[in-house]
Amino acid sequence: MTQNDSLTAYVASFVDELVRVGVTNVVISPGSRSTPMAILMAEHPNLNVYVNIDERSAAFFALGIAKAKKSAVAILCTSGTAAANYYPAIVEASISRVPLLVLTADRPHELRDVGAPQAIDQLHLFGKYAKWFVEMAIPEGSDEMLRYVRTVAARATGKALASPAGPVHLNFPFREPLLPNLKMDNLWNKGQCNQPSHVNVLIGDPKLEEVDIEYLYSIIGSNEKGLIICGEHYEGNFTDSVVKLAEVLQFPILADPLSQLRSGSHSKEYIIDCYDAFLRNHEFINEYKPGVVIRFGAMPISKALLLYLKSLTNYKQIVVDGDGGWREPTLTASEMVYCNEIDFCEAIVKKRTKGNHSSSQWLKTWLHINERTKTKIYKANMGETLVEGKVFNEILQLLPNDSTVFVGNSMPIRDLDTFFINNEKNIKVMANRGANGIDGVVSTALGVCTTSDSPLVLVIGDLSFYHDLNGLLAAKQHRISITIVLINNEGGGIFSFLPQAKEETHFETLFGTPIELDYKHVVKMYGGTFERILSWQTFQQAFENSINTTGLSVIEVPSNRAENVMIHRTLWNHVSQEISNFIANGEIE
Repeated sequence: MTQNDSLTAYVASFVDELVRVGVTNVVISPGSRSTPMAILMAEHPNLNVYVNIDERSAAFFALGIAKAKKSAVAILCTSGTAAANYYPAIVEASISRVPLLVLTADRPHELRDVGAPQAIDQLHLFGKYAKWFVEMAIPEGSDEMLRYVRTVAARATGKALASPAGPVHLNFPFREPLLPNLKMDNLWNKGQCNQPSHVNVLIGDPKLEEVDIEYLYSIIGSNEKGLIICGEHYEGNFTDSVVKLAEVLQFPILADPLSQLRSGSHSKEYIIDCYDAFLRNHEFINEYKPGVVIRFGAMPISKALLLYLKSLTNYKQIVVDGDGGWREPTLTASEMVYCNEIDFCEAIVKKRTKGNHSSSQWLKTWLHINERTKTKIYKANMGETLVEGKVFNEILQLLPNDSTVFVGNSMPIRDLDTFFINNEKNIKVMANRGANGIDGVVSTALGVCTTSDSPLVLVIGDLSFYHDLNGLLAAKQHRISITIVLINNEGGGIFSFLPQAKEETHFETLFGTPIELDYKHVVKMYGGTFERILSWQTFQQAFENSINTTGLSVIEVPSNRAENVMIHRTLWNHVSQEISNFIANGEIE
């Protein structure tokens, strides 16, 4: 077998095994050293190939696909700094538990550290953010090496999917010549065995023993004052299970917008959606303290909730994590429970004495405060001023069922938390909340778009949009339909809420950072439509037009940072004052 045929058989076997173990999507960034892998991936009949020129955008695009499909997606690039541009997305994938197969081509060993072009040290390039790293063997066509490369393909995919999911990095040193032989006989069958895959990696859920369930129920069942807190979670069947748990325990559910509990046809009777506003009231915090907290999913967005939990003493916090990770920044957890979240809910429900679960005063108080807060928020957001938070009120009214909202970090995700309230629509809410970065948001949302024909709306700030303008190319190249609501407050709006805002001398230069760009030109360059709205009526018209048409559509909502801060703080003060009055007047017990 010639060197070229050895290379072809080796790489073709790897690509074929990826497909056999369930990898169906790959995002490729062009390059020379990755030629054999890129061509064979494009040649495989059962692999969907997306080409994305910018490696940073490409990795986030793949992350979006993997996040939505909950399956491993491969990314491929050439050697050198191309691989380094993957880093931000690898970090996000690691922390947010998204399975990525990171495939980097490399110079062979004799061309490393000798001044050869486009050669950097790619070994363990992503450090601890990669769950597993393999420096692949130089391609050979022997039966043993074909079994080796198929085994690594299956093992890497299984490793990426195993809890907690995350990125796996395989580094491929390729020698020239790099062109594969596509006319090779039995191209995809080299090294195959007579079964669906070379190695079948089975992944199960962790289970609790009965004695553990008894122990946990002894903590939960002995407390009448409890809270259920749900952060980012995408398991559909979890919704009904946690609502049932709340019903039998008579505990309110503090539901983060990424928990998927605020939208849908399920019961909202126990779901608190305005806690971020009323947990800023110190009298309420001091008066209403739980004996036990059960927490599912990632830590919620709300800083007010985080500070509330950190302020509590003499309570039990049970963190349930089916992936076996450690998402507990409050440092107050007493029990870390590694089991399937649905199994946990069902086990506790079975332990609860059957009968009439009458509403407790504890539950009534939380529900009462939530409704009062919601009324204040609704009234504050009914004017014609272009208030940033009202974007989510408008979107909630205009979005059809079976839609997705992807939200950028900084101010949009926080306004989502405050203004995206309980509703009956089937709306999936997504964000990049692993590292909470503002890079790659456009590309991630576009990746999600490829997994469904239902409408997707991205709500994003102007600096986040600027950070990933390159990502818009994917919309043009792959004919992706997306509505982008661009909230333009000319800079970093989140900093206006932080202590840095008091340093007026250098604030605008270092933190406000207005960049004064007219985005309609770049949107036009990528073949999209752009509209800057001046009223909510024009927003409604533009939004409905966008949802009902194909392609890239950007709707810019101009906003004033100083005015936005004032509106938010006035709202929080009004909510806090009303709650203080209720407590002082004894209207709630």
